[in-house]
Amino acid sequence: MSQDPWLQNYDATCRLAQETAENIQERNRQQRTGGNPAKINMTLRASQQKLKQNIAQLKEDLLRASSSRRLMQSEADRRQNLIDDLLTREKQLNATFKGDFMEPESSRSTLMGAGAGTSGGVAANPWLVNESEETQGLTFGQIKQQQQRIIEVQDEGLDALAAVISRQKIMGREIGNELDEQNEIIDDLSHLVDKTDDRIRNETRRVKLVETKSASCGMLVVIVLLLIAIVVIASWPV
Repeated sequence: MSQDPWLQNYDATCRLAQETAENIQERNRQQRTGGNPAKINMTLRASQQKLKQNIAQLKEDLLRASSSRRLMQSEADRRQNLIDDLLTREKQLNATFKGDFMEPESSRSTLMGAGAGTSGGVAANPWLVNESEETQGLTFGQIKQQQQRIIEVQDEGLDALAAVISRQKIMGREIGNELDEQNEIIDDLSHLVDKTDDRIRNETRRVKLVETKSASCGMLVVIVLLLIAIVVIASWPV
């Protein structure tokens, strides 16, 4: 499996810084022994310029990866710490090259990877900072796999969240449709009640009219009966 390009570039930048430190020490040795360090000074200037460009490229690539969320925040912070350490040591190299910063012997040994920084005769890279517990002891390929798994878990979580939001959207739409139907039913009932009220008022008026007519007819019948009774009484023989 191919390594992470950013980590590859970082490792190459560390090697360049290591070589620059070794060349500075060799330049200083030539100056002490009366040699001519002009050639190595040209090499150092080119190396320092290249080191500066590499660090700037690492910063740009990290910013791009962080913006596109291809990295976990913890890993982005770890890589930013690596860049900050590189920047600090680059300044130390520049100061040492210009003669403005004289490192003690212990610091020079650490810079060259000697003494406590060696294991089994192989110089440890002094430019590497302590890794986090999550990635300590892992190869670049394993770190990449770990990051890929984390990203996949995040993607699954986002997919699940998107599914929940989609279901809620569908439920909201269905509730809205049902409310529209209920409003239509309420409008129909209101219209029906209004029509029923009109009918009731009309029927009430008719009943009152009938009662009035019935009352008038009853009085007329009574008068007619009285007249008939008067006529009958009048026709009786004395």
